[in-house]
Amino acid sequence: MALERIILEMGHGNDMHGGDYTKAALRAVQDCIHHSALPFLRSLDVDPKTMQIEVTIGVQQPDRVDAAAVGASLPHGQVKVNVVLGGLDVVDRERGGASVIATAAVAVRLDLKEHLGKHK
Repeated sequence: MALERIILEMGHGNDMHGGDYTKAALRAVQDCIHHSALPFLRSLDVDPKTMQIEVTIGVQQPDRVDAAAVGASLPHGQVKVNVVLGGLDVVDRERGGASVIATAAVAVRLDLKEHLGKHK
C-alpha cells in the first residue's frame, strides 16, 4: 500500500484569555477542516474511516496540548497527532497571562492506486 498525500490544509486557532493550549489547538484543527470538502470520497467509493490523517500542531508549550482530544475532534479517518514547538504566546503585561495562538497542518493520505483502480 503506497499512501499519497492528497490534501494538506493549514489553519490557526487561539485562546485569547484562558491560556488553554488544547482549546487553541482544537480551534486550529477546526479552521483546517472547514476549508476542505471531500467530494472525491464518494466519487472514488472511499470509506472515510480508511483515510490516514496526520495532524501537526504548533504551540509554545507542546506538553500542554491534549493530543487525544485533538485527534478525537476529527470526524473521520485514522488520526495521528504530533505536537511541536511553534505557534505564539502574546503576553498581556498589564493583566498577566497570555493569549495562545496555535497553528495546525492536517494532511490526508490515501492509497490512490487502489481506489483509482476500481474505476477503470
